[in-house]
This record gives sequence, structure tokens and C-alpha cells, in this order.
Amino acid sequence: MNSADTKTHAGGTRLAGKLCVVTGAARGIGAAIAEAFAAQGASVIVTDKDDDPARAVADETGSRFVHLDVTSEADWARLESQYPEIDVLVNNAGITGFEDGPATHDPEHASLTDWRAVHATNLDGTFLGCRYAIAAMRSKGSGSIINMSSRSGMVGIPAAAAYASSKAAVRNHTKTVALYCAQQGLNIRCNSIHPAAIMSPMWEPMLGTGADREKNAAAFVKDTPMQRFGDPDEVAALAVLLASDDATYMTGAELTIDGGILAGSAASPG
Repeated sequence: MNSADTKTHAGGTRLAGKLCVVTGAARGIGAAIAEAFAAQGASVIVTDKDDDPARAVADETGSRFVHLDVTSEADWARLESQYPEIDVLVNNAGITGFEDGPATHDPEHASLTDWRAVHATNLDGTFLGCRYAIAAMRSKGSGSIINMSSRSGMVGIPAAAAYASSKAAVRNHTKTVALYCAQQGLNIRCNSIHPAAIMSPMWEPMLGTGADREKNAAAFVKDTPMQRFGDPDEVAALAVLLASDDATYMTGAELTIDGGILAGSAASPG
């Protein structure tokens, strides 16, 4: 049940001349997006609250690093003072609530504190990011906002109520932002990406280590028609599309990347 072979980002010019901010870019999907954007000629601002690995990504991609806790209005204000005009924002930073190991996140037993913590990063962070991006794109009258939702934002997840709720709200807010910008006469597009099981550090607490790791991994994708985890590079490819001028008529859209799991009932490969 391995993910796809990691692909080297092909060089190109699809994002040449664009200034792109990526949140939660220290690792996983965010790092892959930063790498893909840089490979396509963008000037990338790598942001994260985890400074050292984010700086490493910035160094590897020839990008700039800015410390950003997406739940902090003060951090967003500092980013705005440094970069008052941008072309692309990827609201990627997110948490599951399981980062420190097993936790109770079902709708009967989850604590309000844990519920609010997940929403603070996933939803409040996206709200603050969209607010910043609209202001930073208004002078040009154009730009692309890409919000990272999830397959979990489209279906219920009994053991991860806060995560599912927050990602559903991101899905809806994306459409609200898209309509608002169009209503304002701005060519600022806002779209969402909905990954399912992507092999990234976010999954590590749930996969575990040792002999049970492969068994756990297989269990997580047993209902996925393609029978594997996705790769962060596969998500990054969609982000490149949405950031580029190849998608100038796409706004308020949602792109699902889930190995076919939402296509309907699936039979296992023969």
C-alpha cells in the first residue's frame, strides 16, 4: 500500500513572475507545494510556525522564510507589512488533533478545548489568510487563493468530528470568498483542494511504527479504489494548476484527490 513514487518537479515557467505565499510549508503537502511552485518559476514565501524545518525548505528551494502562526492576527499583520502585494496564497496549514498521539475526537466525548484548537488552525487560519490575500491582491485586481480542505470536509468522520467540521467550513468559506471577490469586480479566484489519504507527516501518529505500520497503512486505504496512499507531489500538481493562468475561469471550485474513494461503491481490484 505504498504511495506513488516520489516525482522530481519538472522545471517550467507556469508561475514565472508570481509571488506566492504557502502556509504550513515546513513539511508534507505544504513543502511539496513550495517546491513545485519554485520549480515553476514562482517567488515563494515559505511560512510556518515551526521555524527550522521551514527554513530548510526555503533554503532548498531558493525561497524566503517568514514565521507565521496562522491563528495569530499579529503574525498575519506582520506578513502583510512585509508583503502587501502577492499573487497567490495557499492556505495549507492544518492539524488533525492527533498530532500528539491518540485522542478523543468523537462528537460525544471530545472536549471543547480540543474542538476549538482544531478549528482555530484549520478554519480561523484560513479565514485570516483569505482576508489577508484579498487585501494583498486588490491593488492588482487579480490573484489565486487556494484553500486546503479535505475529503473529510465532504463526508462525516465519526472519530474526527472537529477535523471534519473545520474542513467542511473551509470548503464553504472558499465559495463565499469566490463569490465575494466576483461581486467586488475582482479577478481574485478562490478554490479548494480536497485530499484524502496523502502520505505525509500528518499521518504518522495514526500509522504508528514497527510491525503494525504496514497493517495500519493497508487498513486506511482498503476502501480506496486505487489501493494506495497519495503522494504530496500529486496534491502539489493541482495547486500549480490553480495558481497558474491555466485556470483563470475556475473559482469556487473544489478539486478532489482521493484515489477514487468518493466516486461511489467500489469493487476491489481482481
